[in-house]
Amino acid sequence: MLSAFFAFTIPLMPLQLLFVRTGSRFARSFPHWYHRQVCRIVGIRLLVEGEVAESQGVLIISNHVSWLDITVLSAVAPVSFVAKKEVSTWPFVKWLAKLQRSVFVDRERRNQVGDKANEILSRLEGGDHVVLFAEGTSSDGNGVEPFRTALFAAAKPSGGQPMGSSVSAQTLALTYTKVYGLPLGRRGRPQVAWYGDMDMASHAWKLLGLGPLDAKIRIGPPVPLDDFPDRKALARYAEEKVRQDVVELLRGPR
Repeated sequence: MLSAFFAFTIPLMPLQLLFVRTGSRFARSFPHWYHRQVCRIVGIRLLVEGEVAESQGVLIISNHVSWLDITVLSAVAPVSFVAKKEVSTWPFVKWLAKLQRSVFVDRERRNQVGDKANEILSRLEGGDHVVLFAEGTSSDGNGVEPFRTALFAAAKPSGGQPMGSSVSAQTLALTYTKVYGLPLGRRGRPQVAWYGDMDMASHAWKLLGLGPLDAKIRIGPPVPLDDFPDRKALARYAEEKVRQDVVELLRGPR
């Protein structure tokens, strides 16, 4: 399966590079198409409730379970990501992240927040959909870690100019629920999750050998970013909504 992934991916990377460098509209949409094909290759079935608002810029606030989240969320909608600076140094992964127009944030340099806020807000005002993994880390897939309000500073800076109704926030709850159609359960979900000090390469090899996966996603309604007085209010709203949705998705229908 990994060989099929690389055989499909590597020839397409120069094409996306061309789209990005020329400012083509396909720089947004091509990764969405690409990740939908990757989901088919690796056997991921997407079960999505709700949708990302297409006609405006959206800050998508999501929980984080695995490196696989990037492919899953990119297959749901044309998105870019706010990523920690370290990702820009990871072999091969850094090129995929850069081709997806990720915004890299150095969490150790607070004086960088202003510049990154301007970049993120400019992207949102231009109609982009930008994903923020608000926990600041990944979980074991059985719950949601506390949201880090500091991460919202680049998306909701204090004293920022009003953006009207053209830019919204939407929550996204992501869960992995089944493998080969059978429920993963509390003990099985950590097999999909990538967290702690796990090695990515060995984890990818094991994960892709598990078999077809079901990913359940719930997308909340768009709320104008201006409706939140500050980043703490935005973080509080998003954490409560995502946490509730993750619990309901994992519990399943009664």
